[in-house]
Amino acid sequence: MGKIFIAVVLFTLLFTTHGSANSGNFVIGVAPHTSARVIVEMYQPLRQYMEKALGVPVEIVTAPDFDTFARRGLAQDFDIAITTGHQARLLQVDAKYQPLLTYKADFKAVALVAAAGPITTATQLKGKPVLGLSPTSLVTLWGLHWLKDNKIAATSVKFVSASDSVAQLILSGEATAGFTSQANFQKLTPEVRAQLRILAESKPMAGRVYVLNNRRSADRKKIADLLWKFSETPEAKTYFTNNKLEGYRPLRNNELKEMDSFANEVRKIVKSPPK
Repeated sequence: MGKIFIAVVLFTLLFTTHGSANSGNFVIGVAPHTSARVIVEMYQPLRQYMEKALGVPVEIVTAPDFDTFARRGLAQDFDIAITTGHQARLLQVDAKYQPLLTYKADFKAVALVAAAGPITTATQLKGKPVLGLSPTSLVTLWGLHWLKDNKIAATSVKFVSASDSVAQLILSGEATAGFTSQANFQKLTPEVRAQLRILAESKPMAGRVYVLNNRRSADRKKIADLLWKFSETPEAKTYFTNNKLEGYRPLRNNELKEMDSFANEVRKIVKSPPK
């Protein structure tokens, strides 16, 4: 019975978030950088703290992929969205979300290959199958730019739902390389990490950013203060340590504006008619 209940909850988190922000609950949307189950577990301390502080039910929701998450953010489904900088910039410009904070740890994208495999240079990927998380994920967009910068054409790019899937498909030989975040690579088990090699990595980019829906603008200071107070709790410090995030920090001047080129690519994808 317990397993059935959990499955129903995860299905709800993934596929029925639209409109929930108008239900009286406070909805925190987390971009699908890993599985729904892991996201729910990761953000329970934040959910519990905010629920107690705000005095209303708080939901943690996600989406089946980054494209859907961006569309739901633009549709005003979230009170707070936690997503990578390029989507945060899109929500800021197109849907008037207000930036709150980000994490201290650098966010980098990496290109992974099998450690025991033959690939040692970017040019060897020509014509080989490569994995990304979705067309609008930051790590995928960086990876596609990296392939283009290295003049690698005719490479088949497929999309999967989670970073651990990227690792497993590379190791099984179903893909030659894959793009993920450095943080998610570091969260793989030591046994899996030992079988992979980082072929290339990005410069630091705006990682997961908290942005507040404009309908909550009157409570912006209160909500920001609550997040900073949460960061001092033992539960938050455990979360930061376990996920190698180091804590919260304010956004730097123009940090999100620097993501405009990636945000523009997301805009084109999510606002184009379905194929």
